[in-house]
Amino acid sequence: MPAKALSGRLKAPGDKSVSHRALILGALAHGETRITGLLESEDVLNTAKAMAALGAGVERTGAGAWTVLGTSGRLATPDAPLDFGNSGTGVRLVMGAVAGSGVAAEFVGDESLSSRPMRRVTDPLDAMGALFETSDGRLPARLSPSKLHGIDYTPPVASAQVKSAILLAGLSADGETCVHEPQITRDHTETMLAAFGASIDVRRDGPASTIRLTGPQTLTACNVDVPGDPSSSAFAIVAALVTPGSEVTLTGVMDNPARTGLIETLREMGAGLTVEPGPDMAGERTMTVTARASTLRGIEVPAERAPAMIDEYPILAVAAAFAEGTTFMPGLAELRAKESDRLEGTAALLRASGVDVETGEDSLTVHGAGPGGVKGGGRTITHHDHRLAMSGLVLGLASREGASVDDVAMIATSYPDFFAHMAGLGVQLEPA
Repeated sequence: MPAKALSGRLKAPGDKSVSHRALILGALAHGETRITGLLESEDVLNTAKAMAALGAGVERTGAGAWTVLGTSGRLATPDAPLDFGNSGTGVRLVMGAVAGSGVAAEFVGDESLSSRPMRRVTDPLDAMGALFETSDGRLPARLSPSKLHGIDYTPPVASAQVKSAILLAGLSADGETCVHEPQITRDHTETMLAAFGASIDVRRDGPASTIRLTGPQTLTACNVDVPGDPSSSAFAIVAALVTPGSEVTLTGVMDNPARTGLIETLREMGAGLTVEPGPDMAGERTMTVTARASTLRGIEVPAERAPAMIDEYPILAVAAAFAEGTTFMPGLAELRAKESDRLEGTAALLRASGVDVETGEDSLTVHGAGPGGVKGGGRTITHHDHRLAMSGLVLGLASREGASVDDVAMIATSYPDFFAHMAGLGVQLEPA
Protein backbone atom coordinates (compact mmCIF):
# COMPACT_ATOMS: atom_id res chain seq x y z
CA MET A 1 0.00 0.00 0.00
CA PRO A 2 1.11 3.62 -0.39
CA ALA A 3 3.35 4.74 2.43
CA LYS A 4 3.35 7.64 4.81
CA ALA A 5 6.36 9.94 4.77
CA LEU A 6 9.76 8.37 5.40
CA SER A 7 11.86 9.94 8.12
CA GLY A 8 15.06 9.06 9.93
CA ARG A 9 18.76 8.42 9.76
CA LEU A 10 20.54 5.22 8.64
CA LYS A 11 24.09 3.95 8.54
CA ALA A 12 24.51 2.83 4.95
CA PRO A 13 24.84 -0.97 4.55
CA GLY A 14 28.38 -2.18 3.88
CA ASP A 15 29.50 -2.02 0.27
CA LYS A 16 29.15 -5.36 -1.49
CA SER A 17 31.99 -4.77 -3.94
CA VAL A 18 34.49 -3.85 -1.21
CA SER A 19 33.29 -6.72 0.99
CA HIS A 20 33.97 -9.32 -1.73
CA ARG A 21 37.41 -7.87 -2.42
CA ALA A 22 38.38 -7.65 1.26
CA LEU A 23 37.78 -11.38 1.66
CA ILE A 24 39.53 -12.33 -1.58
CA LEU A 25 42.60 -10.12 -1.09
CA GLY A 26 42.82 -11.12 2.55
CA ALA A 27 42.89 -14.78 1.51
CA LEU A 28 45.67 -14.12 -1.03
CA ALA A 29 47.76 -12.02 1.36
CA HIS A 30 50.46 -12.88 3.87
CA GLY A 31 49.27 -12.32 7.43
CA GLU A 32 45.93 -11.61 9.09
CA THR A 33 43.41 -9.16 7.64
CA ARG A 34 40.80 -7.71 9.98
CA ILE A 35 37.57 -6.52 8.37
CA THR A 36 34.90 -4.35 9.97
CA GLY A 37 31.55 -3.38 8.47
CA LEU A 38 31.49 -6.40 6.12
CA LEU A 39 28.18 -6.77 4.33
CA GLU A 40 26.87 -10.11 5.60
CA SER A 41 24.70 -10.80 2.59
CA GLU A 42 24.32 -14.21 0.95
CA ASP A 43 26.56 -13.20 -1.96
CA VAL A 44 29.39 -12.09 0.31
CA LEU A 45 29.03 -15.07 2.65
CA ASN A 46 29.38 -17.38 -0.34
CA THR A 47 32.67 -15.67 -1.18
CA ALA A 48 33.79 -16.13 2.44
CA LYS A 49 33.01 -19.85 2.22
CA ALA A 50 34.90 -20.12 -1.06
CA MET A 51 38.04 -18.49 0.35
CA ALA A 52 37.90 -20.82 3.36
CA ALA A 53 37.57 -23.80 1.02
CA LEU A 54 40.68 -22.53 -0.81
CA GLY A 55 42.74 -22.68 2.38
CA ALA A 56 42.32 -19.28 4.05
CA GLY A 57 41.43 -19.03 7.73
CA VAL A 58 38.10 -17.16 7.65
CA GLU A 59 36.35 -16.37 10.94
CA ARG A 60 33.45 -14.16 11.99
CA THR A 61 34.27 -12.40 15.25
CA GLY A 62 31.19 -10.18 15.61
CA ALA A 63 28.53 -8.32 13.66
CA GLY A 64 30.26 -7.33 10.43
CA ALA A 65 33.65 -8.18 11.97
CA TRP A 66 35.78 -10.87 10.31
CA THR A 67 39.38 -12.02 10.27
CA VAL A 68 41.07 -13.67 7.31
CA LEU A 69 44.35 -15.51 7.79
CA GLY A 70 45.91 -15.39 4.35
CA THR A 71 47.62 -18.10 2.33
CA SER A 72 50.47 -15.92 0.96
CA GLY A 73 49.10 -16.81 -2.48
CA ARG A 74 49.41 -20.57 -1.90
CA LEU A 75 45.80 -21.62 -2.29
CA ALA A 76 44.64 -25.18 -1.67
CA THR A 77 42.56 -27.37 -3.97
CA PRO A 78 39.01 -27.33 -2.56
CA ASP A 79 37.33 -30.59 -1.61
CA ALA A 80 34.04 -29.67 -3.30
CA PRO A 81 32.75 -27.28 -5.98
CA LEU A 82 32.86 -23.60 -5.02
CA ASP A 83 29.21 -22.53 -4.90
CA PHE A 84 28.64 -18.78 -5.41
CA GLY A 85 24.85 -18.86 -5.33
CA ASN A 86 23.66 -15.75 -7.17
CA SER A 87 26.92 -13.76 -7.09
CA GLY A 88 28.44 -12.80 -10.43
CA THR A 89 31.00 -10.60 -8.68
CA GLY A 90 32.10 -13.40 -6.37
CA VAL A 91 32.51 -16.08 -9.02
CA ARG A 92 34.22 -13.88 -11.62
CA LEU A 93 36.71 -12.35 -9.21
CA VAL A 94 37.58 -15.68 -7.61
CA MET A 95 38.06 -17.23 -11.05
CA GLY A 96 40.79 -14.65 -11.59
CA ALA A 97 42.28 -15.05 -8.13
CA VAL A 98 42.50 -18.85 -8.48
CA ALA A 99 43.47 -19.05 -12.17
CA GLY A 100 47.24 -18.98 -11.65
CA SER A 101 47.41 -20.64 -8.24
CA GLY A 102 48.21 -24.08 -9.61
CA VAL A 103 45.10 -25.68 -8.11
CA ALA A 104 42.08 -27.36 -9.67
CA ALA A 105 38.63 -26.00 -8.87
CA GLU A 106 35.02 -26.17 -10.02
CA PHE A 107 32.80 -23.08 -9.96
CA VAL A 108 29.01 -23.41 -9.68
CA GLY A 109 26.02 -21.20 -8.90
CA ASP A 110 22.26 -21.09 -8.74
CA GLU A 111 19.95 -21.19 -11.77
CA SER A 112 20.16 -17.44 -12.32
CA LEU A 113 23.96 -17.26 -12.09
CA SER A 114 24.30 -20.35 -14.28
CA SER A 115 22.51 -18.50 -17.08
CA ARG A 116 24.94 -15.57 -17.08
CA PRO A 117 27.90 -15.21 -19.50
CA MET A 118 31.33 -16.26 -18.20
CA ARG A 119 33.39 -16.13 -21.40
CA ARG A 120 33.98 -12.43 -20.82
CA VAL A 121 36.21 -13.60 -17.94
CA THR A 122 37.38 -17.03 -19.06
CA ASP A 123 38.48 -15.85 -22.53
CA PRO A 124 41.12 -13.37 -21.26
CA LEU A 125 42.13 -15.77 -18.48
CA ASP A 126 42.56 -18.53 -21.07
CA ALA A 127 44.72 -16.11 -23.09
CA MET A 128 46.93 -15.82 -19.99
CA GLY A 129 47.32 -19.61 -19.88
CA ALA A 130 44.41 -20.65 -17.65
CA LEU A 131 42.74 -23.97 -18.46
CA PHE A 132 38.99 -23.44 -18.05
CA GLU A 133 36.20 -25.66 -19.30
CA THR A 134 32.70 -24.16 -19.25
CA SER A 135 29.21 -25.23 -20.21
CA ASP A 136 28.90 -23.32 -23.48
CA GLY A 137 30.40 -20.26 -21.83
CA ARG A 138 28.37 -20.59 -18.64
CA LEU A 139 28.61 -22.31 -15.26
CA PRO A 140 29.58 -24.84 -14.16
CA ALA A 141 33.20 -24.05 -14.99
CA ARG A 142 36.19 -26.25 -14.24
CA LEU A 143 39.76 -25.05 -13.84
CA SER A 144 42.73 -27.35 -14.26
CA PRO A 145 46.11 -26.45 -12.68
CA SER A 146 47.53 -23.62 -14.76
CA LYS A 147 50.59 -21.41 -15.07
CA LEU A 148 49.93 -17.87 -16.26
CA HIS A 149 51.77 -15.17 -18.16
CA GLY A 150 50.92 -11.49 -18.38
CA ILE A 151 48.53 -10.09 -20.97
CA ASP A 152 47.78 -6.76 -22.62
CA TYR A 153 43.99 -6.57 -22.79
CA THR A 154 41.16 -4.19 -23.65
CA PRO A 155 37.80 -5.57 -22.40
CA PRO A 156 35.11 -5.46 -25.12
CA VAL A 157 32.54 -4.36 -22.51
CA ALA A 158 32.98 -1.90 -19.64
CA SER A 159 33.09 -4.28 -16.69
CA ALA A 160 34.81 -3.93 -13.33
CA GLN A 161 34.39 -7.67 -12.84
CA VAL A 162 36.36 -8.50 -15.99
CA LYS A 163 39.08 -5.97 -15.18
CA SER A 164 39.35 -7.24 -11.62
CA ALA A 165 39.56 -10.90 -12.62
CA ILE A 166 42.46 -10.13 -14.98
CA LEU A 167 44.32 -8.05 -12.38
CA LEU A 168 43.88 -10.71 -9.70
CA ALA A 169 45.18 -13.33 -12.11
CA GLY A 170 48.09 -11.01 -12.89
CA LEU A 171 49.28 -11.30 -9.30
CA SER A 172 50.37 -14.89 -9.98
CA ALA A 173 51.33 -14.45 -13.65
CA ASP A 174 54.85 -14.10 -15.02
CA GLY A 175 55.48 -10.65 -16.49
CA GLU A 176 53.36 -7.55 -16.93
CA THR A 177 49.57 -7.59 -17.04
CA CYS A 178 48.01 -4.49 -18.58
CA VAL A 179 44.31 -3.64 -18.78
CA HIS A 180 43.11 -0.73 -20.94
CA GLU A 181 39.68 0.72 -20.12
CA PRO A 182 38.10 3.01 -22.73
CA GLN A 183 35.54 3.85 -20.02
CA ILE A 184 36.62 3.83 -16.38
CA THR A 185 34.65 1.36 -14.26
CA ARG A 186 34.56 1.12 -10.48
CA ASP A 187 38.15 1.04 -9.28
CA HIS A 188 37.90 -0.74 -5.93
CA THR A 189 40.24 -3.51 -7.01
CA GLU A 190 43.03 -1.08 -7.92
CA THR A 191 42.55 0.90 -4.69
CA MET A 192 42.49 -2.19 -2.50
CA LEU A 193 45.41 -3.90 -4.25
CA ALA A 194 47.51 -0.83 -3.42
CA ALA A 195 46.31 -0.96 0.20
CA PHE A 196 47.40 -4.61 0.36
CA GLY A 197 50.89 -3.62 -0.79
CA ALA A 198 50.68 -4.48 -4.48
CA SER A 199 52.94 -2.66 -6.91
CA ILE A 200 50.33 -1.33 -9.35
CA ASP A 201 50.34 1.59 -11.76
CA VAL A 202 47.11 3.37 -12.71
CA ARG A 203 47.16 6.04 -15.41
CA ARG A 204 44.02 7.98 -16.31
CA ASP A 205 43.41 9.87 -19.52
CA GLY A 206 40.01 11.58 -19.51
CA PRO A 207 37.33 8.88 -19.48
CA ALA A 208 39.91 6.10 -20.01
CA SER A 209 42.46 4.37 -17.80
CA THR A 210 45.36 1.95 -18.12
CA ILE A 211 46.32 -0.34 -15.23
CA ARG A 212 49.58 -2.27 -15.05
CA LEU A 213 51.04 -4.71 -12.59
CA THR A 214 53.94 -7.13 -12.88
CA GLY A 215 53.78 -10.58 -11.33
CA PRO A 216 54.26 -12.63 -9.46
CA GLN A 217 53.49 -10.58 -6.33
CA THR A 218 52.50 -11.49 -2.78
CA LEU A 219 50.11 -9.19 -0.96
CA THR A 220 50.47 -8.07 2.66
CA ALA A 221 47.51 -8.22 5.02
CA CYS A 222 45.89 -4.98 6.18
CA ASN A 223 42.79 -3.87 8.05
CA VAL A 224 39.68 -2.96 6.02
CA ASP A 225 36.81 -0.80 7.29
CA VAL A 226 34.11 -1.29 4.65
CA PRO A 227 32.33 1.91 3.53
CA GLY A 228 28.61 2.11 2.81
CA ASP A 229 27.20 0.80 -0.48
CA PRO A 230 25.94 3.51 -2.87
CA SER A 231 23.88 0.97 -4.82
CA SER A 232 21.97 -0.25 -1.76
CA SER A 233 21.66 3.29 -0.36
CA ALA A 234 19.89 4.31 -3.57
CA PHE A 235 16.64 2.63 -2.55
CA ALA A 236 16.10 4.73 0.59
CA ILE A 237 17.26 7.86 -1.26
CA VAL A 238 14.78 7.44 -4.11
CA ALA A 239 12.01 6.36 -1.72
CA ALA A 240 12.43 9.66 0.13
CA LEU A 241 12.50 11.70 -3.08
CA VAL A 242 9.22 10.29 -4.45
CA THR A 243 7.21 9.91 -1.22
CA PRO A 244 5.60 13.22 -0.17
CA GLY A 245 6.82 14.78 3.09
CA SER A 246 9.87 12.51 3.40
CA GLU A 247 13.38 13.33 4.61
CA VAL A 248 16.02 10.61 5.04
CA THR A 249 19.73 10.79 5.91
CA LEU A 250 22.28 8.06 5.16
CA THR A 251 25.76 8.14 6.66
CA GLY A 252 28.99 6.52 5.54
CA VAL A 253 28.00 6.24 1.85
CA MET A 254 31.01 5.65 -0.41
CA ASP A 255 31.90 8.76 -2.41
CA ASN A 256 33.79 7.31 -5.35
CA PRO A 257 33.50 9.00 -8.77
CA ALA A 258 33.02 5.58 -10.36
CA ARG A 259 29.99 4.95 -8.13
CA THR A 260 28.22 8.31 -7.81
CA GLY A 261 26.49 8.51 -11.17
CA LEU A 262 23.05 8.18 -9.59
CA ILE A 263 23.62 11.13 -7.24
CA GLU A 264 24.73 13.27 -10.18
CA THR A 265 21.73 12.18 -12.26
CA LEU A 266 19.18 12.78 -9.50
CA ARG A 267 20.58 16.27 -8.95
CA GLU A 268 20.14 17.01 -12.66
CA MET A 269 16.52 15.87 -12.25
CA GLY A 270 16.02 18.46 -9.51
CA ALA A 271 16.31 16.20 -6.49
CA GLY A 272 16.61 17.81 -3.07
CA LEU A 273 19.90 16.22 -2.03
CA THR A 274 22.42 17.51 0.50
CA VAL A 275 25.85 15.88 0.52
CA GLU A 276 28.45 16.38 3.25
CA PRO A 277 31.90 14.74 3.44
CA GLY A 278 32.53 11.88 5.83
CA PRO A 279 35.64 9.99 6.98
CA ASP A 280 37.84 7.94 4.63
CA MET A 281 37.24 4.18 4.81
CA ALA A 282 39.25 1.46 3.03
CA GLY A 283 40.98 4.13 0.97
CA GLU A 284 37.63 5.53 -0.16
CA ARG A 285 36.01 8.85 0.64
CA THR A 286 32.56 8.69 2.22
CA MET A 287 29.65 11.10 2.42
CA THR A 288 26.47 11.77 4.36
CA VAL A 289 23.49 12.10 2.02
CA THR A 290 20.17 13.71 2.97
CA ALA A 291 17.27 13.25 0.54
CA ARG A 292 14.04 15.25 0.73
CA ALA A 293 10.79 14.73 -1.20
CA SER A 294 11.14 16.61 -4.48
CA THR A 295 9.44 17.40 -7.75
CA LEU A 296 11.68 15.69 -10.31
CA ARG A 297 11.96 16.43 -14.03
CA GLY A 298 12.83 14.09 -16.89
CA ILE A 299 16.28 14.33 -18.47
CA GLU A 300 18.53 12.50 -20.93
CA VAL A 301 21.14 10.53 -18.97
CA PRO A 302 24.54 10.49 -20.73
CA ALA A 303 25.38 7.01 -22.00
CA GLU A 304 28.97 7.38 -20.78
CA ARG A 305 27.66 7.60 -17.22
CA ALA A 306 26.30 4.04 -17.32
CA PRO A 307 29.40 2.31 -15.86
CA ALA A 308 29.20 4.61 -12.80
CA MET A 309 25.63 3.59 -12.03
CA ILE A 310 24.91 0.36 -13.88
CA ASP A 311 23.26 -1.28 -10.85
CA GLU A 312 21.11 1.75 -10.10
CA TYR A 313 19.09 1.96 -13.33
CA PRO A 314 16.05 0.05 -12.01
CA ILE A 315 15.64 2.43 -9.07
CA LEU A 316 16.46 5.43 -11.30
CA ALA A 317 13.63 4.31 -13.57
CA VAL A 318 11.31 4.36 -10.56
CA ALA A 319 12.38 7.95 -9.83
CA ALA A 320 11.77 8.78 -13.50
CA ALA A 321 8.24 7.37 -13.27
CA PHE A 322 7.37 10.07 -10.71
CA ALA A 323 9.13 12.85 -12.64
CA GLU A 324 7.54 15.44 -14.89
CA GLY A 325 8.47 14.75 -18.49
CA THR A 326 10.50 12.05 -20.22
CA THR A 327 13.74 10.43 -19.05
CA PHE A 328 15.88 8.74 -21.71
CA MET A 329 18.56 6.29 -20.56
CA PRO A 330 20.90 5.00 -23.33
CA GLY A 331 23.99 2.77 -23.11
CA LEU A 332 22.32 0.01 -21.10
CA ALA A 333 23.32 -3.14 -23.03
CA GLU A 334 25.07 -4.48 -19.91
CA LEU A 335 21.72 -4.62 -18.08
CA ARG A 336 20.71 -7.52 -20.29
CA ALA A 337 23.51 -9.66 -18.76
CA LYS A 338 22.71 -9.13 -15.09
CA GLU A 339 20.85 -11.46 -12.69
CA SER A 340 18.03 -11.24 -15.22
CA ASP A 341 17.45 -9.23 -18.37
CA ARG A 342 17.28 -6.25 -16.05
CA LEU A 343 16.38 -3.84 -18.85
CA GLU A 344 13.18 -5.68 -19.79
CA GLY A 345 12.47 -6.48 -16.15
CA THR A 346 12.62 -2.81 -15.21
CA ALA A 347 10.30 -1.87 -18.06
CA ALA A 348 7.86 -4.59 -17.06
CA LEU A 349 7.65 -3.52 -13.41
CA LEU A 350 6.84 0.05 -14.48
CA ARG A 351 4.27 -1.00 -17.10
CA ALA A 352 2.53 -3.20 -14.53
CA SER A 353 1.76 -0.06 -12.52
CA GLY A 354 0.58 2.01 -15.46
CA VAL A 355 3.80 3.83 -16.40
CA ASP A 356 4.43 4.51 -20.10
CA VAL A 357 7.80 2.92 -20.98
CA GLU A 358 9.75 2.10 -24.14
CA THR A 359 12.80 -0.14 -24.52
CA GLY A 360 15.44 -0.23 -27.23
CA GLU A 361 18.28 -2.65 -27.74
CA ASP A 362 20.34 -0.75 -25.18
CA SER A 363 18.03 2.00 -23.94
CA LEU A 364 15.09 2.72 -21.67
CA THR A 365 12.65 5.63 -22.03
CA VAL A 366 10.30 6.47 -19.15
CA HIS A 367 7.47 8.94 -19.64
CA GLY A 368 7.01 10.31 -16.15
CA ALA A 369 3.57 10.66 -14.61
CA GLY A 370 4.65 13.39 -12.17
CA PRO A 371 4.29 13.46 -8.36
CA GLY A 372 1.33 11.35 -7.33
CA GLY A 373 0.69 10.40 -10.94
CA VAL A 374 1.68 6.71 -10.88
CA LYS A 375 -1.42 4.54 -10.60
CA GLY A 376 0.33 1.51 -9.12
CA GLY A 377 -1.40 -1.75 -8.37
CA GLY A 378 1.14 -3.76 -10.36
CA ARG A 379 3.01 -6.88 -9.42
CA THR A 380 6.75 -7.08 -10.13
CA ILE A 381 7.98 -10.34 -11.61
CA THR A 382 11.50 -10.38 -10.22
CA HIS A 383 13.07 -13.27 -12.15
CA HIS A 384 15.16 -13.82 -8.98
CA ASP A 385 16.66 -10.32 -9.32
CA HIS A 386 17.14 -8.53 -5.99
CA ARG A 387 17.31 -5.04 -7.50
CA LEU A 388 14.05 -5.50 -9.38
CA ALA A 389 12.41 -6.68 -6.16
CA MET A 390 13.52 -3.66 -4.11
CA SER A 391 12.72 -1.24 -6.94
CA GLY A 392 9.21 -2.66 -7.26
CA LEU A 393 8.61 -2.19 -3.54
CA VAL A 394 9.86 1.40 -3.60
CA LEU A 395 7.56 2.19 -6.52
CA GLY A 396 4.65 0.99 -4.42
CA LEU A 397 5.43 3.47 -1.65
CA ALA A 398 4.42 6.55 -3.64
CA SER A 399 1.94 5.10 -6.16
CA ARG A 400 -1.78 5.55 -5.60
CA GLU A 401 -2.62 1.86 -5.33
CA GLY A 402 0.65 0.49 -3.97
CA ALA A 403 2.47 -2.42 -5.60
CA SER A 404 3.70 -5.93 -4.84
CA VAL A 405 6.46 -8.32 -5.89
CA ASP A 406 6.36 -12.04 -6.55
CA ASP A 407 9.37 -12.96 -4.40
CA VAL A 408 11.60 -11.16 -1.91
CA ALA A 409 13.87 -13.99 -0.78
CA MET A 410 16.72 -12.96 -3.09
CA ILE A 411 16.96 -9.48 -1.53
CA ALA A 412 19.17 -11.11 1.10
CA THR A 413 21.84 -11.69 -1.57
CA SER A 414 22.76 -7.99 -1.48
CA TYR A 415 20.83 -6.18 1.26
CA PRO A 416 19.74 -8.47 4.12
CA ASP A 417 18.70 -5.50 6.30
CA PHE A 418 16.49 -3.89 3.64
CA PHE A 419 13.18 -4.49 5.40
CA ALA A 420 14.57 -3.58 8.84
CA HIS A 421 16.08 -0.38 7.48
CA MET A 422 12.86 0.64 5.76
CA ALA A 423 10.96 -0.07 8.97
CA GLY A 424 13.43 2.19 10.80
CA LEU A 425 12.39 4.96 8.40
CA GLY A 426 8.74 4.40 9.26
CA VAL A 427 7.73 2.08 6.42
CA GLN A 428 6.46 -1.45 6.96
CA LEU A 429 6.80 -3.28 3.65
CA GLU A 430 4.55 -6.29 3.37
CA PRO A 431 4.91 -7.74 -0.14
CA ALA A 432 1.99 -9.95 -1.09
